[in-house]
Amino acid sequence: MKRALISVFDKSNVEFLAAALVENDFEIISTGNTAKYLLKKGINVIDIEKITNFPEILDGRVKTLHPKVHGGILARDTMEDKEILEKLNIKKIDLVYVNLYPFEEKLKEGLKIKDLIEYIDIGGPTLIRAAAKNFENTIVLVDPGDIKLVMEKIKKGFIDYETRLYLAAKAFNLTAYYDSLISNYFNRLSKNYFPEYFTPSLKRKKELRYGENPHQRAVFYENSFEEGFFNTFEQLNGKELSYNNFKDIDVAWKIVNEFDDEMVCCAVKHQTPCGVAIGTNNLEAFKKAYECDPVSIFGGIVAFNHKVTAQTASEMKKIFLEVIIAPDFEDEALEILSKKKNLRIIKASKKPEDKLEFSTVDGGVLVQERDVELFENLKLVTGEKVSDSLMEELIFAFKVVKHAKSNAIVVSKDKAAKGIGSGQPNRIWAAIDALDRAKDGVVLASDAFFPFDDVVRKAGEYKIKAIIQPGGSIRDNDSIKAAEELGIAMVFTGMRHFKH
Repeated sequence: MKRALISVFDKSNVEFLAAALVENDFEIISTGNTAKYLLKKGINVIDIEKITNFPEILDGRVKTLHPKVHGGILARDTMEDKEILEKLNIKKIDLVYVNLYPFEEKLKEGLKIKDLIEYIDIGGPTLIRAAAKNFENTIVLVDPGDIKLVMEKIKKGFIDYETRLYLAAKAFNLTAYYDSLISNYFNRLSKNYFPEYFTPSLKRKKELRYGENPHQRAVFYENSFEEGFFNTFEQLNGKELSYNNFKDIDVAWKIVNEFDDEMVCCAVKHQTPCGVAIGTNNLEAFKKAYECDPVSIFGGIVAFNHKVTAQTASEMKKIFLEVIIAPDFEDEALEILSKKKNLRIIKASKKPEDKLEFSTVDGGVLVQERDVELFENLKLVTGEKVSDSLMEELIFAFKVVKHAKSNAIVVSKDKAAKGIGSGQPNRIWAAIDALDRAKDGVVLASDAFFPFDDVVRKAGEYKIKAIIQPGGSIRDNDSIKAAEELGIAMVFTGMRHFKH
């Protein structure tokens, strides 16, 4: 007769598995509450204490950590192992079904450490890892969703290698994720944000239709430590979000959340802002953002940091957009926009809150803190005075350029981006792009310092009144001198915003 060890916190359908095992000549070993639950369901079980000849101790924290348990799980189908089992009176355990204490759920409840550590499972992961290591001889089951599969295989009298391997992989996935939750929790408590061994806590939330291109597979994994926008948004209309939608939405939502009280609209295409503006209302903000680049906004992403009105919805309906994001929508606005069946309408409830950013490179992952600052201090470095309204315009432009890809230049007027030059290999090309598109801009913002005075002199050709840039070049004085010569005010921020 074969043996199965069952010890689960989540008891969904466990009685059906146990019954199927009994019908197929398995003895059931069980522990604590699982044993009580199965007995109530009319299924005979052998209490773990009868196997170990040792009582559960320390309020049940130690019950399965015993050679008679782990010897039975880890034994292989060899003459040597069989002889050892017989000599020590240990019986083989052929199946292990374990799931774990709900550390993740309790973590999200905000328990204090003294209470939360009681939900750190020790015996469970040990049983799972032992069975998974010996998967060719011991079936390991961790997911209630796999009960039906295992039952079907057992009824046929054989579980093939591929199925055993699949179940073992899921087992190791679970224990790795479980341990990552615990390690990251302790890292945060100890403020060890960049430990030597770093395992992000990511759980698959959604398989996407495809990646950047149709021939690439893609999945969205949620970060279990950050509730974040993408774990909380509500899609009110339209097709499923694509991989590219996710990336564009992330940029658009972060840009509009740079602004608190102002009513802002942002348009994004291919992760690059193509229009950003402040308005006295939704509609004005959208029109100003649209006017920045009416070509690129086609098929783009539009985000607002305030409720979308019916008037704005009617205006947006005139053009093809992929996604519209806002904290809320007037009922009439939603009715207007929903007539476009494919238009993705996203109601956003959370501001960006990720603390770290990840970027893959061949053979590794780069991890950095998210760029949440704007400037170190504002320092006027030219003799030209800057009015309060002009300073507000400079800060607006700097908030926008922070999110454009380097090298990045933003030219603005009336708190609307008039020209955005981004992703260029040198700064003067980015400046020429932005200035030429803007035509009549008032201020110019740069994401990083000027290595030469060429950007300043080009700005002078377009009658720019003020420039904001980080400063820090060994040739800063060349740019300052050129600005004073041309009557352009220049403000240093002391903080650059490269975005590659």
